[in-house]
Amino acid sequence: MSVYDTICIIAAVAVFISLFNHRVGKFQTTIAITGWSVIISLALLFLSNMNYIPLNKEHELINIIQNIQFDDFLLKGVLGFLLFGGALNIKLPHLKDQKFEITILALASTLFSTFFIGTVLWLLFSLVGINMAFIHCCLFGALISPTDPIAVLAIVKKMNAPQRVSTQIEGESLFNDGIGLVIFVTLFEVAFGETAPTVSSTIALFTHEALGGIAFGLVLGLVFHYLIKHSHDSMMRLILTMLIPTSGYVLGQHLGVSAPLAMVVSGIMIGNWTRNSIAEDESNQLNHLWELADEILNAILFLLIGLIMLTFSFHYIDIVAVAIAIPLVLCSRYLSVKIAYLGFNRYRTYNPESIKILTWGGLRGGLALAMAMAIPSGIATGFSPEIDVKEIIVLMTYAVVVFSIIIQGSTITPMIHKAKELEKTGY
Repeated sequence: MSVYDTICIIAAVAVFISLFNHRVGKFQTTIAITGWSVIISLALLFLSNMNYIPLNKEHELINIIQNIQFDDFLLKGVLGFLLFGGALNIKLPHLKDQKFEITILALASTLFSTFFIGTVLWLLFSLVGINMAFIHCCLFGALISPTDPIAVLAIVKKMNAPQRVSTQIEGESLFNDGIGLVIFVTLFEVAFGETAPTVSSTIALFTHEALGGIAFGLVLGLVFHYLIKHSHDSMMRLILTMLIPTSGYVLGQHLGVSAPLAMVVSGIMIGNWTRNSIAEDESNQLNHLWELADEILNAILFLLIGLIMLTFSFHYIDIVAVAIAIPLVLCSRYLSVKIAYLGFNRYRTYNPESIKILTWGGLRGGLALAMAMAIPSGIATGFSPEIDVKEIIVLMTYAVVVFSIIIQGSTITPMIHKAKELEKTGY
């Protein structure tokens, strides 16, 4: 079965789960798809362990899922669409109002969380006998610290949180996604690069990726703003927007800059400047096109997240690592937000629920999992020759991602409702 055939079948399954949920479950669609895919995976693993079905590494279903190559599918495929589509709906006036907060949360808080998680994880692993190098622990910190815009925009955004809280969590997730990917790539080069890294080369790599991505996004946005504005055919205008997350994303990757950051910047420009320069009916067509693309790609992505469990190997020490990872990531998220708000509160008054919502609504998703799966295999932990660094990092990442989507995503509603009530009273 080809990758195309597999994606078609997965899309169909995701749509039927959505239909069933709409009729019966009434959960948020992303949560329902992820939850059902996890249940299906657990059921298959249980039946395999009871010898009812031969679900081994050579099984056709396992091969089908592995052939998709999840990290390439997301990082080199649909990520551009999802980031661009999400950025289209960011209101520039709201973004300007929260530019200071979003910058701190996206950059400083992500850096703090990366090295806090890396340091604490390294110390705790040393205590339980898992011999993982400090740089590898920081790699996990880098891939798990950014909130995933795909998960955040799919779940939290649709709950209509208060404007400032919503802008912060949406803006942060879009920008720290690119920043986190840049940090990960920088640490990846330090850990696995062929040449010995220096401080100057590491800073240069980070700067080239981050600032280069923003600059490329500005150029891309300006070029397509001009092309769309001066096109007299409505269908051609829609087609031009599709070129940004396809050809534009690929070009950014070949230039060695952060293509995700470029998609965010160009998406904000098209969504605010270009959209205001075209007729209202064409603007509505643009909204419908990207809402459709967003729904379909999200459905496929979150179903895959659940099914990827079938490809993992499990050892009992992985349970220890998972038990450490989930509370550690939550603690790091809370501290990074809390410290940022100690500065924010000196200049503005915020909704009292802001820290809780930003902490519990800091969802992780497919991007973190894709980065984890990009780590090379064969690096021993010292605990057992059969367990390597990639296995532990992937399973920790998977556990955090599933926990955040299903548990955090389904329980954040009361916090948002409380924040709305506080908005009415003026705090």
